[in-house]
Amino acid sequence: MLNLLRPALGRVLTPIGTAVARTGITPNAITITGTVGVTAGALWLYPQGELFWGTLMITAFVLFDMLDGAVARVTGKISKWGAFLDSSMDRVADAAIFSGLILWLAGRGDNMPLAGIALFCLVAGALVSYIKARAEGVGYTCDVGLAERGERLIIVLVAAGLAGLGVPYALHVGLWLLAAASAITVFQRFAVVRRQAFAEAKL
Repeated sequence: MLNLLRPALGRVLTPIGTAVARTGITPNAITITGTVGVTAGALWLYPQGELFWGTLMITAFVLFDMLDGAVARVTGKISKWGAFLDSSMDRVADAAIFSGLILWLAGRGDNMPLAGIALFCLVAGALVSYIKARAEGVGYTCDVGLAERGERLIIVLVAAGLAGLGVPYALHVGLWLLAAASAITVFQRFAVVRRQAFAEAKL
C-alpha cells in the first residue's frame, strides 16, 4: 500500500541522498549501519521494557537506512549486490525488532500469549517476504499485499512506542492487527502466484 507513496518519497529523499553522498559514505555502509542501529535498539532496549526509547532509536536508524537507495541513485552505485544486501539486512532488522519484543513479553513483560502473537508476526512477516522472492525467482510477479514491510514496521513501531508511553493495550491492538494483516497478505500472495501458475499451465 505504501508503494503508492514511493514517487513522493523519492522526491524527498533524493536531495538528502545527494547531500549524504558528498560525505563519501557508500550505500552499502548506510545499509549496514542502519541494520546495526535497529538491531542494537531492539535487542538492547526492548528486552528491558524501554519500549518508547527503543522505538525512537529504531525509527531513527530505519529512516537513516532509507537513504541507501537515494545515495545509490545519485552516485550511480546501484548494483545487484547492493539490492541483495539491502533485502537481507531488512530481514535481520525485522527479526531483531520482533525478537526484542518477544524477549520483553516472555520475560519481565509477563505476557506469554502476546509473546506468541509477536512470534507469529515475525514468522508471517518473513513468509510474506519469502513468497515474493521465491515467486520472482520462478518468473512471476508478486507485488500485492495488505501489509508489506513498510506497513508492518509502522504498525509495530507505533504500537510499541505508544505502549512505552503507557497507552493501555496499544501493543496488544498493534500486534493483533499486524498478525491479521500479515496472514491476509500471505493468502493474497499465494493467490496471485497460484493464478499466474494456473494461467501459464493453460497456455
